[in-house]
Amino acid sequence: MDKNFTIRKATEPDAKAIAKVHVDSWRTTYANIVPDEYLINLSYENREQLWIKNISNDAVFVAENNEGQIIGFSSGGKERSGKYIEFEGELYAIYLLKECQGQGIGKALVTAIVEEIKAMGLRSMLVLVLKDNSFHRFYEALGGKKIDTVKIQIAGKKLDELVYGWADIRNIF
Repeated sequence: MDKNFTIRKATEPDAKAIAKVHVDSWRTTYANIVPDEYLINLSYENREQLWIKNISNDAVFVAENNEGQIIGFSSGGKERSGKYIEFEGELYAIYLLKECQGQGIGKALVTAIVEEIKAMGLRSMLVLVLKDNSFHRFYEALGGKKIDTVKIQIAGKKLDELVYGWADIRNIF
């Protein structure tokens, strides 16, 4: 079977398309989880500015379809909270357009971040995912072990976030 996508490192001109995927995937993934008003008010322009900054500071990869359209992205780097000292790296974000899910693109985007984290000399990784997001099973399928649950608040709604960790990413795939 031919792959209908490519993974590559993001560049600053990709920020606008990444922002569109980010907002659109939040609206589909987090419907009925995050308050509707918050999702409606997400801004492509604000997210574009965020991704311009992130592309220059973090490892960011995009998935493109055969027409060159960005359909997903992932970002990662060093663990940010300092709370999980046994986990050196972190998958910060991974989002795909709804119609592109279930085709192996997510795994390829995670693989790109894992390879980047390994290149930084790090051997472990974690990711945080909303408990009510059914995609948390994706991380379990990749061998992630639940290590914690943390409380967060989005637009006044209290939510649980699951923390999954991989103690050794050298042989994750």
